[in-house]
Amino acid sequence: MADEPLVLGIETSCDETGVGIVRGHTLLADAIASSVDEHARFGGVVPEVASRAHLEAMVPTIQRALKEAGVAASDLDGIAVTAGPGLAGALLVGTSAAKAYAYALGKPLYGVNHLASHICVDQLEHGALPEPTMALLVSGGHSSLLLAPDITSDVRPLGSTIDDAAGEAFDKVARVLNLGFPGGPVIDRMAREGDPDAIAFPRGLTGSRDPKYDFSFSGLKTAVARWIEAKRAAGEEVPVADVSASFQEAVVDVLTRKAVRACKDHGVDHLMIGGGVAANSRLRAMAERRCEDAGITLRVPRPKLCTDNGAMVAALGAEMVARNRPHSAWELSADSSLPVTEPHVPAPGHEHRHGVPHSHHHGHGHSHDHVHEVSKDNLYS
Repeated sequence: MADEPLVLGIETSCDETGVGIVRGHTLLADAIASSVDEHARFGGVVPEVASRAHLEAMVPTIQRALKEAGVAASDLDGIAVTAGPGLAGALLVGTSAAKAYAYALGKPLYGVNHLASHICVDQLEHGALPEPTMALLVSGGHSSLLLAPDITSDVRPLGSTIDDAAGEAFDKVARVLNLGFPGGPVIDRMAREGDPDAIAFPRGLTGSRDPKYDFSFSGLKTAVARWIEAKRAAGEEVPVADVSASFQEAVVDVLTRKAVRACKDHGVDHLMIGGGVAANSRLRAMAERRCEDAGITLRVPRPKLCTDNGAMVAALGAEMVARNRPHSAWELSADSSLPVTEPHVPAPGHEHRHGVPHSHHHGHGHSHDHVHEVSKDNLYS
């Protein structure tokens, strides 16, 4: 274990400041500072509030992670950070901090993709990812079906949301039901008391001519809102538990149906589910049943590793180091729309070609002198 890469990961794509420390596939620390309570009164994440919260939380959270892991910053083999996608201002806080620490410590820097990190985190729970891996990522900002032959260099999008992501739909329905923000956990809780078959809500993009792997939850969200409005207009009480259960069932039905279909179509016998909505109990239960029926092995990390965290970034960073992938340049920039086809952002001259990075980068056991290609004088020029 001692010769496995020791990597610190920083995640600031949205409203959570996450710092994780990983050695190979072993999680040593997972420190999180969340600003979700500061956004609750606005009914959603406010980018400027998130960015300022990251600034305040960054150094204390890194110090907490190092203490929890029982390692010194000088022991690290690399520093990984979410370069995108996410909120631009929030990402900038993370990338700036990562560059500062990497430069000060003389360690290589790895700007990695948020979505690829959500897949890679499962290595901390269930060991090395099978290749290829089929992944269903569901969160507040993303609903994606991805095929990953190599998590460090080759991630292929099969389908994604064409409007609202699943997590967004949960938030919006919770708002209409006056359940507060964020909507996912509270709807999951209310749904346990309700009947999932009480109301026949629509299943978006499930027709024979619809895109096989894409998702749409905007129509469902509107249908739920109209149903609630009609009840209130008629002076009737809204059955919150039944609405929650029926809405949740519609979302989970579509997600699992399309994911299992993608596995069958591509001959993949493993399905990994990640992202914040993967913490949903009904999604886990239905995915388990459908995967079992189809002979597919289901991999879902524990709920804490499904939501945004630094451990997932560290996990992908450690994999980059282990596979000798090229480090990022000091000019690394935050990219709010970084495509999932780019699992990480290599330094110029090491760009990916056909999913294979070209690199002469040394392994983590070698000297990191190559990191100092930029002198302090021109670092900010």
